[in-house]
Amino acid sequence: MTDATERRPPALVPRRDPQAVPPPPVDDTPAAPVEPRPSAEPRPPAEPERRVVTVRVRVLAAVLAATVAALAVSGWVAALLAGARVDTRIDDDLRRGAEQVRLLAADGVDPQTGGPFASAHELVLTAMSRTVPARTEGMLALEDGAVTVVAADSVVLRPEEDRELVARLADPALRTGARLVSVRTAVTDWRAAVIPVRTADVPDAAGDGTTVLVLAYDRTAERDAFVGIFRTYAAVATVAAALVAVVGWVVAGRLLRPVRLLGRTARSITDTDLSARLPVRGNDDVAELTRAFNAMLDRIQTAVGAQRALLDDVGHELRTPLTVVRGHVELMDTADPADAAETRELVLDELDRMGRLMDDLLTLATVGSPDFVRFAPHDVGALTDTVTGNVRPLGPRRWGVEARAEGTALVDAQRLTQAWLQLAANAVKFSDEGSTVLLGSRVVGDRLELWVTDEGVGIAPEDLDRVFERFARADEDDERPGAGLGLAIVAAIAHAHGGDVDVVSAPGRGSTFTVRVPLAGPPPEPAPVPAPTAGGAS
Repeated sequence: MTDATERRPPALVPRRDPQAVPPPPVDDTPAAPVEPRPSAEPRPPAEPERRVVTVRVRVLAAVLAATVAALAVSGWVAALLAGARVDTRIDDDLRRGAEQVRLLAADGVDPQTGGPFASAHELVLTAMSRTVPARTEGMLALEDGAVTVVAADSVVLRPEEDRELVARLADPALRTGARLVSVRTAVTDWRAAVIPVRTADVPDAAGDGTTVLVLAYDRTAERDAFVGIFRTYAAVATVAAALVAVVGWVVAGRLLRPVRLLGRTARSITDTDLSARLPVRGNDDVAELTRAFNAMLDRIQTAVGAQRALLDDVGHELRTPLTVVRGHVELMDTADPADAAETRELVLDELDRMGRLMDDLLTLATVGSPDFVRFAPHDVGALTDTVTGNVRPLGPRRWGVEARAEGTALVDAQRLTQAWLQLAANAVKFSDEGSTVLLGSRVVGDRLELWVTDEGVGIAPEDLDRVFERFARADEDDERPGAGLGLAIVAAIAHAHGGDVDVVSAPGRGSTFTVRVPLAGPPPEPAPVPAPTAGGAS
């Protein structure tokens, strides 16, 4: 089936200019053999294949690094806060001890005698006897820089044994008032409350000597008490990081499985097998990527299929006319003007047929492209009038209009005109001269129907399903011109509009071809429509 198109001029073949300079003569002398020269430099060794770090490993490494950093920072901050709290508690205990000594001196009553303290030494002894040191706390008293009073033997911490500490505490500058001092020695790190008690502080006491009461904490021992807790934290953090690594490896593998499948599918696709697709699971970003990849494969398969079909069709349909042209040209008697004229006419006719065939094939090859149809609002009645005026030159038939639709439709008017004229040309080709051919248009529901009815030879029931296939012909022995692509183009235009085309026919009673398209155009995201795998005229 072919379009009702005008005859195209034959393709022009460039002719050789007789005035052109001839090519230089070819030297037939055999050239002397050229011995290969040794390579100046040895070929560099091939680069070793680099190991590819997978996305799974990268994701897991990033997650694990973030987890370890978070745990480490959390532990470090917690250790700083715990150390600060230990120092605060030590200072609070030392201040309470100093306050108790001050209150005892302000009271001035010796609880053993019921009278005033006899000396600062007695007051310090009483204060030390009332103090119960903690496990990491010790105490002593100094007079004139020498240790005069120490804690009971039940007290574990013995600050008097640290000579460096005693020497620092004997400094006369520390006797001016109660204070908190920090002393780091070779033994440990001390935090101490230095409380000078003078004879003048004791009411009615005799003498003028000064006794220094020292309450000391071992800060290192205090901090070691919570070091064990952070060792436990470190162990738990290590186990947590290992658990995150295991869970992250599994989760990353499940999340990236579609990506691995995508790569595997891409590697399995060849130029002969484009059928592989990825299974779509879920409704997340990965599932959307999978859908996009499958849609891309659909478009590629459609494009490759159209390309193969075009190549097959070109090879199939051009072989015969080329053979005919070659045979007649080879057998043409150039000395016989009549034979030359006849051969020229035949060659031109075959070239015209090949030109029309190429136009039809190129039209079918662009079916899957986005700009195959261009939608715009168009008046249906005006479209009917245009086609009615264009069909009369197709052939001497009694042309008529059965119905004329009114209204506006979102269609590609040029493509619909092309399809409608093709149906009219098909009716002319398969009907007798002077027979009736009727055109019509109407709106049924949300669809526009365009049809052509003829009184031609009709189509056998067994051929109705394949009349829209490429190169299909109801009668293979039919000598009417045409390659059998016209109805395939009609079907492609109808499908591109989101519609369809059908035929009602019976042998000897004519045929009615009807194109149905939506009035409002195709859906916003129409499914990809593959190019027709076959087509042709009845």
